[in-house]
Amino acid sequence: MKWTSVTDLREKYLSFFESKGHLRLPSFSLVPEGDKSLLLINAGMAPLKKYFTGEAEPPRHRVTTCQKCMRMLDIDSVGVTARHGTFFEMLGNFSFGDYFKKEAIPWAWEFLTDVLGMPAELLYPSVYEEDDEAFDIWNKTIGVPAERITRLGKADNFWEHGSGPCGPCSEIYFDRGEKYGCGKPDCRPGCDCDRFMEIWNNVFTQFNSDGAGNYTELAKKNIDTGMGLERLACVMQGVDNMFEIDSIRKILDHVVALSGKAYGKEHKFDVSIRVITDHIRGTVFLISDGVSPSNEGRGYVLRRLMRRAIAHGKLLGIDKPFLAELADTVIAENGAGYPELIEKQSFIKKVISVEEERFNSTIDAGLTKLSGIIADVKAKGGAAVSGEDAFRLYDTFGFPLDTTVDGAKDAGLAVDADRFRELMKEQKERARAARGSISGWSAASATALEGIEKTVFTGYGEYESDASVIALITDGEPVSSVTEGECTVVLDRSPFYGEMGGQVGDRGELSAPGCRLTVNDTKIKDGVILHLCSLEEGVLRTGDAVRAKIDGELRDAIKRNHSSCHLLQAALQTVLGDHVKQAGSYVDGERVRFDFSHFSAMTPEEIEKTEALVNGAILSGLPVTTTECSIDEAKKMGAMALFGEKYGDVVRVVSMGDFSAELCGGTHVDNTSRIGLFRIVSESSVAAGVRRIEGVTGYGVLALMKEREDLIKESAAALKVNNPADIPGRAVSLLHELSETRREAEALSAKLAGGKADGLLGSAVPVGAVKLITADLGAEKMDAVRSLGDTLRDKDPKIVAVFAIHSNGKLNFTAVCGADAVAAGAHAGNLLREVSAITGGRGGGRPDSAASGGQDVSKIGEALAAAEGILKGMLK
Repeated sequence: MKWTSVTDLREKYLSFFESKGHLRLPSFSLVPEGDKSLLLINAGMAPLKKYFTGEAEPPRHRVTTCQKCMRMLDIDSVGVTARHGTFFEMLGNFSFGDYFKKEAIPWAWEFLTDVLGMPAELLYPSVYEEDDEAFDIWNKTIGVPAERITRLGKADNFWEHGSGPCGPCSEIYFDRGEKYGCGKPDCRPGCDCDRFMEIWNNVFTQFNSDGAGNYTELAKKNIDTGMGLERLACVMQGVDNMFEIDSIRKILDHVVALSGKAYGKEHKFDVSIRVITDHIRGTVFLISDGVSPSNEGRGYVLRRLMRRAIAHGKLLGIDKPFLAELADTVIAENGAGYPELIEKQSFIKKVISVEEERFNSTIDAGLTKLSGIIADVKAKGGAAVSGEDAFRLYDTFGFPLDTTVDGAKDAGLAVDADRFRELMKEQKERARAARGSISGWSAASATALEGIEKTVFTGYGEYESDASVIALITDGEPVSSVTEGECTVVLDRSPFYGEMGGQVGDRGELSAPGCRLTVNDTKIKDGVILHLCSLEEGVLRTGDAVRAKIDGELRDAIKRNHSSCHLLQAALQTVLGDHVKQAGSYVDGERVRFDFSHFSAMTPEEIEKTEALVNGAILSGLPVTTTECSIDEAKKMGAMALFGEKYGDVVRVVSMGDFSAELCGGTHVDNTSRIGLFRIVSESSVAAGVRRIEGVTGYGVLALMKEREDLIKESAAALKVNNPADIPGRAVSLLHELSETRREAEALSAKLAGGKADGLLGSAVPVGAVKLITADLGAEKMDAVRSLGDTLRDKDPKIVAVFAIHSNGKLNFTAVCGADAVAAGAHAGNLLREVSAITGGRGGGRPDSAASGGQDVSKIGEALAAAEGILKGMLK
């Protein structure tokens, strides 16, 4: 058995199954696509579920992958033992109704024994206790002795998850030798010790379960193989655990080099080294797949990994940012299998650096606070850090619960995690309540819609439609007629767009003979368009025929802004990179607001380039077309979708030439030239890793130009120039004049200060070997007083000066001591501490210079008079 690198093992496996007619697919993203049941991909078969269930047709009925996976279940054990990790790679070969056991089992044996050269006598298969077919293949076809084949029960060798497809498993174990064993005479595969390591698991999906213990044979049987790449590498490289295999050991060695702590010498340091080694792997791959640090969902998983790693770095004595440097090693070790890591290297490191800088600004204060909490708990004989304290650490210092748990555990304490989660839930509920209802439609009103058919939306093609009133609602209750006030009107068909997808609802009017309503807003619920109206005149009844007419000018403005939003996203991906994803949007008649994933503020050059790309697309007059198709067809067209969003069988693709294609149900211009022009008004941050651009189009650009033109005119008038082009020159000239005036003023002030200093020196009182000056300088400016003190100190090194200044009830003291005075024992800071205390103030400073505050202005004289006695007590 020859030592084989992780990279070579991955390639050998995939190439082997390609030779067996399998299609090699690249690893799917860690972020599940179209599967809201998973936060992150946690198994090799997870991205392929739709092929197993028959929801979608696979590209081939034989597929092989090496899939990136994340499991957070054992995160508390990561580092504590060398057996646990969060990020791993899963090798897999899959059959969707094609081959079955008689092919899958021999291929597994062939790969392990012939391709990798594992000794056959060290491989021990297991089968489900009732699976005689698999047993016979192992025993009679392959020739494994019956005594080396272990039959295991349902808990170990039968894959089942509620009702649905299920089946028995057959695993292959590698015998690592007696030194890893428990010493029991019956030690064999399935034992809890480390001797027999499971390296291969074939799941034979051959039954359908009704969830009640009844099984029927599937017409089309499947194969789902899982083999952990890291486990396989442990066997092929003859090492004890995943942290010792080549690609991971190099990361661990880098951590050791950064920390200066040896690995394998002290358990607590080993724990931290392993935590960082594991977490930086997951961090790099999550960022590469588009996850940004945040306090929700996948973003919180990433933030958790990073902040836990940073905290353990502190425990190792690493006092500088280090994760971005470690990322280079992760990328170097994995780039061959995942070339996208190399392509996104600078982006990955930038995201890491920004988050690390953010957390480093609070972690030291947080760790100090945590130490104080732990000391307090232990002093009181407590056994756990309270949920309230854990929550405060999270809320104030950004500490994930894990960081608090780790710190408490080291001190022999627990953490009240249940109470922490309660407080987190309460905080989220308060935030939701603070946001209030943004829909304009109460939950109570929803019952009034029961049984109502979806509204036919006519607004893509017309601004006015004839319609019938099918429901009227006031105060949350259905009514048959409305004679005054506010009401919600439901029509059978309508051109009014209900607020959705970031686009605001239309406004306009409904009219019938002798009746008129103003539509103030439009919402949509479960496909029913809700017209929120004010009755202006007449009576409206259910069944009435009405003319529904939207505000055309408003709709046109909304269309311009919405279409520019699509162009903006495409431009941002061109300028900043493919990591840019929509994080939210809002378009109305005034502006477009677009939130997107990006790790730092855009530079002026990036903003200018983005704006130019959008305007280029507008001026090119690109046709805007819409296509209804399946989601798979839309993706083939290159249409962008909101990641993780659940779409129906038919989706609407809005394309703008070859520049942009997005899934969108909103309203748009028919040609980009109708947008007019686009201008970015602002670019700002709305959350960690999320930026916001606000822009205007069409008449909004004209209004912005008028506003700025007026500003230029006002500036020209203020600067007294006739031609606006002369403003920069005039501004430079004024700045130069101002600078010269300031220089002359400073020179005059210095001259006056020198004269004043000479006068004060003449009034100095001898105190031992030094000279003391005290003076109430009234409302003199602090800078002028400091300059005066410096002059006095330069003129006479024996001088000690104490000054009081006050204005509008605010009192301050300053003091200076020359070099000889300091040598004689004078100390400006200590002197002021006692002087200002007389007025109820406090302060201090260096021996040669100090400042302090006071409170009681009436005691200035008393305080200054006391300075001589205080000074005497200081002198040697």
